[in-house]
Amino acid sequence: MGFHDVIPAPRKGWWVPPAQGAFPLDGETVLHAAPGTERVGLWLRSTLSAATGLPFADGRNDNGIELSVDPEMAGEAYRIVIDGYAIRIQGGSAAGVFWGAQTFRQLLGADAFRRAPIDPACLEWQVPMVVIEDSPRFRWRGLMLDVARHFMPKDGVLRYLDLMAAHKLNVLHFHLTDDQGWRVEIKKYPRLTEVGSWRERTKFGHRASPLWEEKPHGGYYTQDDIREIVAYAAERHITVVPEIDVPGHSQAAIAAYPELGNTDVIDTTSLTVWDNWGISANVLAPTDNTLRFYEGVFEELLDLFPSEFVHVGGDECLKDQWRQSPTAQTRIKELGLADEDALQAWFVGHFDNWLSARGRRLIGWDEILEGGLAPGAAVSSWRGYEGGIAAARAGHDVVMCPEQYVYLDHRQDAGADEPVPIGYVRTLEDVYRFEPVPPSLTSQEARHVLGTQANVWTEVMEDHARVDYQAFPRLAAFAEVAWSALPAPGERDFADFERRMTSHYARLDALGVGYRPPTGPRPWQRRPGVLGRPLEGPPPNR
Repeated sequence: MGFHDVIPAPRKGWWVPPAQGAFPLDGETVLHAAPGTERVGLWLRSTLSAATGLPFADGRNDNGIELSVDPEMAGEAYRIVIDGYAIRIQGGSAAGVFWGAQTFRQLLGADAFRRAPIDPACLEWQVPMVVIEDSPRFRWRGLMLDVARHFMPKDGVLRYLDLMAAHKLNVLHFHLTDDQGWRVEIKKYPRLTEVGSWRERTKFGHRASPLWEEKPHGGYYTQDDIREIVAYAAERHITVVPEIDVPGHSQAAIAAYPELGNTDVIDTTSLTVWDNWGISANVLAPTDNTLRFYEGVFEELLDLFPSEFVHVGGDECLKDQWRQSPTAQTRIKELGLADEDALQAWFVGHFDNWLSARGRRLIGWDEILEGGLAPGAAVSSWRGYEGGIAAARAGHDVVMCPEQYVYLDHRQDAGADEPVPIGYVRTLEDVYRFEPVPPSLTSQEARHVLGTQANVWTEVMEDHARVDYQAFPRLAAFAEVAWSALPAPGERDFADFERRMTSHYARLDALGVGYRPPTGPRPWQRRPGVLGRPLEGPPPNR
């Protein structure tokens, strides 16, 4: 196996002359991590030793692996040299060395992704003698994981961090709260998890489905769980960006603390954590009490997540209750606002300023553009490209995640066997031809595109097997879009990507990923009789 099978594709690679040779790894192969790469060395030794059975003792010689930082390189860039004089993996920082180590693992073959040697008698492994020079296109290469609709236990999150690292993705957008569940312990407000972290039952399929799972569903992460997840991610050079959704998508919080809702419109004490899908009309009241409450939430959150950005949601906030609420209407008048949309902008703006004062940056879904943003705020552009274009032109940083390309809950095929089909058909090739930077942006405006992100909403993904099926193999194509220097969408060599995926499927098999096979779902991956919401035709190109 050579560098021609690596995913994401590296920028440059060539065989060391004169022949396409191989370098052996055996029981005498040592590993040396120079200053600044020690943690990468620990990861690489433990990973390779588990898969190969070789010890990779600490040391330096011609039969060794050398990790080092080259400050002349860009931070996430790396260089691999395997030329018969030890194996050298260099990076512009520890992150670059780590990404190089991920590529090196791919060069060893699919069995290097296993947790134990499948042939204990194999005492020598071969790695191709190549030189690879590589660096990422974007600094934000993200995956949004929705653990609010269906809870993913901690071990599942750690597993997804490993899968992200294997694909050189470096931002986990952690969607922790929604109408259907609150998933993070807040010590100041214990009812958020005592009440808000579970629901009595769950709709099975799209909200039009008549089926219910008639058992409680729930779970949450303790603060120590969060610390472990954040530390595990940091070891893999992944930043975890938490999302606490306000002022909509908040019924679970209101069920726990009814005073957060619009008590002058409905009896909020009668609300429970929502057991259905869609957009709940029960939104936060725009009161000082609500602001103080969520300041308390974010204070604890900032202690748990050291990320530059904190996501506040801001999407799909229905305004019906605010229109009926004397309290909300009085607040609109007091603030001299035009309408309820401006009231939401004021609400989001409060936390924009609050986070800025604490050295953090707010990021939210593109609805937060309506009403204006503080200079440091950023936008997740999900309703197509338009929000991202508007944000970039206004000088705001943008993460491109348009639903018509990178919402991985959308179905992968039009076939009748596709489980719980949601949205437009988005094939592996569709994702591969996604371009995060709209051509209408000038070069100066395009600098505001921090990167891109694939989103996994889990309403119809009740367990990790369903998440695997929806995410893979499309996440591999997305990772190449986010990392590699690809040509324009129409000029991309999808046939070559499919060829490389043949090797990559073997890696995913070794990792135990329940991906969608190219030929369609396996019998146990189907969900016959469970209604989805398929949309026909091509998605709108907006």
